[in-house]
Amino acid sequence: MTTIPPCPALLADRFHTLRYDPEQDAVVLLDRRAYPFRTEFVVCRTVEETAVAIEHMVVQGGPPLAYAAGLGLALATPTPAGYRQAAARLLATRPTADDLHHLIPAALARALAALEAGADAKTAILDFVHGEIARGNRVSRACGEYAAGLLADGDRVLTHCFAGAALCWMLWIAKHQGKTIHLYATETRPYLQGARLTAQSAVEMGIRCTVITDGMPAHLMSQGMVDSFICAADRITGDGHITNKVGTLAIALAAHYHRVPFFVLGYDGPDPNTPTADGIPIEWRDGREVLYLAGQRVAVAGVDALYPAFDITPPHLITGIVTDRGIFPAPLIGRYPGT
Repeated sequence: MTTIPPCPALLADRFHTLRYDPEQDAVVLLDRRAYPFRTEFVVCRTVEETAVAIEHMVVQGGPPLAYAAGLGLALATPTPAGYRQAAARLLATRPTADDLHHLIPAALARALAALEAGADAKTAILDFVHGEIARGNRVSRACGEYAAGLLADGDRVLTHCFAGAALCWMLWIAKHQGKTIHLYATETRPYLQGARLTAQSAVEMGIRCTVITDGMPAHLMSQGMVDSFICAADRITGDGHITNKVGTLAIALAAHYHRVPFFVLGYDGPDPNTPTADGIPIEWRDGREVLYLAGQRVAVAGVDALYPAFDITPPHLITGIVTDRGIFPAPLIGRYPGT
């Protein structure tokens, strides 16, 4: 059996990108807006600074932003009212990804229980969140391992946005299985997660990567240049809908038309609190964000802009949802253990 060495991609291990620093009593976050051109960290010394960092896209992706918020809760005033107020502020930062809305209530419950017992609430929060980060890393690797089994030598894989640590593990494990994979990464406007985060991770792993614009996937599929489309999901419903970076639905429709398999890296499965797509809140960000590219305005003055950050893809467009417990047909994802 092949021994898989540690994945060299920085973003494959969340402990490398976010942490609580006891000396500064602060949350330290890799600034994903600048990475990889600059490896800078943002220091958040208050709950509000942590919340603003999450809202301003310093940290991105469902699990990482949840972990950052959880660490930020440890900075709250150590009273029941202080923790409740902090939890409410952190929960309001990003509405769509479900991880945040599970982790913060659980961390809050541990803080309040510690206060009730006369124990240190900050320690209770940090122990819980660090445990969740470690669990998330294990889930990512297991999900990536199942996904690697779907790939064949020579496959050309299209991805959208940054599908997180599971994508890194999928590619890394496939490489150590002797498979040569060519990754196509959409640039992903307006924050360019594909052109920066996905592409940099591929470079760090020695995976061939070609960056394309967000409008190219359908054409590449029509030319027979894509063997599969694989992305992540910020929320999965019990009936198999997925929410991911806006643009995913368009690619899924193109994949369905061209009979290209579409697999979702579903990590630890569906959100038990979201049985159908009707329960998914879509975050509408400030439309002005799409008027800029890397800090440079690219649209003329006098125009409006819209930015729904996510869209919803129905289960009939999805070939399968890959989790840490195996691969499920989208309509049957509700069978994921614990759902």
